[in-house]
Amino acid sequence: MTTTSHPAATEGTPLGAALAALADADPQRTAITHEGRSISRAALEQRTNRLARAYARLGVTPGAFVTIGLPNGIELYEAAIATWKLGAIPQPVSAALPGREVAAIIELADPALVVGIAAPPGSTWPAVAAGYEPAATLSDAPLPPVVSPSFKAPTSGGSTGRPKIIVSSQRATVEEVVGLAGPLRMVPEGVHLVTAPLYHNAPFNTSVCALLIGCELIVMSRFDAARALQLIDEHRVDWMYAVPTMMLRIWRLPEVERLKPDLSSLRTLFHLAAPCPEWLKREWIEWLGPDRILELYAATEAQAATLIDGHDWLAHPGSVGRAYLGEITILGRDGTPAPPGEIGEVWMRRGPDEPRPYRYIGAEPRQRAGGWESVGDLGSMDEDGYLYLSDRDADLILVGGANVYPAEVEAALDEHPAVQSSCVIGLPDDDLGNRVHAIVELREDVGDDELLAHLAQRLARYKLPRSVERVAAPLRDDAGKVRRSALRAARL
Repeated sequence: MTTTSHPAATEGTPLGAALAALADADPQRTAITHEGRSISRAALEQRTNRLARAYARLGVTPGAFVTIGLPNGIELYEAAIATWKLGAIPQPVSAALPGREVAAIIELADPALVVGIAAPPGSTWPAVAAGYEPAATLSDAPLPPVVSPSFKAPTSGGSTGRPKIIVSSQRATVEEVVGLAGPLRMVPEGVHLVTAPLYHNAPFNTSVCALLIGCELIVMSRFDAARALQLIDEHRVDWMYAVPTMMLRIWRLPEVERLKPDLSSLRTLFHLAAPCPEWLKREWIEWLGPDRILELYAATEAQAATLIDGHDWLAHPGSVGRAYLGEITILGRDGTPAPPGEIGEVWMRRGPDEPRPYRYIGAEPRQRAGGWESVGDLGSMDEDGYLYLSDRDADLILVGGANVYPAEVEAALDEHPAVQSSCVIGLPDDDLGNRVHAIVELREDVGDDELLAHLAQRLARYKLPRSVERVAAPLRDDAGKVRRSALRAARL
């Protein structure tokens, strides 16, 4: 089991203690609502105290990872809060991951406990199923305060198709976590709509921040455009998380359905995760007004971040804003700074002497001298420092805001006995931004259904190809290389 060095207590307000203080201040105020079920602050406090004691009996200790594979809902937040109350680190993963992906992530994390999903067969990691109930005899009194060395450890696939864990350097204290609230225009005691899967970094991050400043969370199991608008109206939501795919689906609702709900309570629509088409952004600004639209660009690693509101965007259309955290520069292929307007690779850092805001498990950062790091994004910067993204790196496919790495899909395809070689590319999609397209060279004829059933046992659903194309010529050269960009260009 992996553990991380940690402060024993003190040094900041532990997240568990902050939530307990909110419960003391207003015990009956609703903390979280999910699909018609709500839990009060007091009930959340008592429940997570008991759950933390149960986790401790199962072996969770300060600095250890707890892998949480639960669907969106109250139980996921309870598991994370209980983990913080023990000084441990929540590591959210998709509840729908195939067994092979789960095994790879768990082996990397070496957690003290797996919650909601089965540990790999034959493994020694303790696990509890979804719906786990701690013993009623366990106390629900407050636990001794302790600070976890990291408040999150999300997972991500690498460009090689292998998973990695991104362990935040932010300790689980109010002082280090809620700083996000101000720049993102969250207000204390507000109402926050959670629209996206919580195993992704951004919705987990923003909703935890909202919970800590006393907001009520309205949590959707899965995004539905019409239902999201109804929830804003019904609960008087003032802050909503979105990605461009969600914005498109809402915009394409019949006008009478889109305009019927009362959205006057919505102060901020916050979007990120993928480039937003200019036409769609303009429509939203015209609909809600520029004051209510806020966009952020950052990697999960959080080396730097930009922000831009609707007014600023209208003055700099297509931009994702200027850096509000850290530093950003654009470098050409030769490693020298690109002139304004010229596309190059986006490099980021917190500062020349600032420590890295994360650490990897299962990967190494791509870095240059001076503390600069890149996640492979391409873009340009104007003379005023506004960043414009042109694309992610050549291979990465953004599907509805989620990252799909071709190497991972190709590895799963190539495992099928009928597949000689394969190449996976992204093609434009009006709904998701991109769709996964598989090109295969076959040893013997095999139907799409069989190939997709094979992949479904190995990959999460959003990574599955939407289309399969067969070719007779080899896809790779003698060195095993494939030119994805050329194959994609030919199909466009």
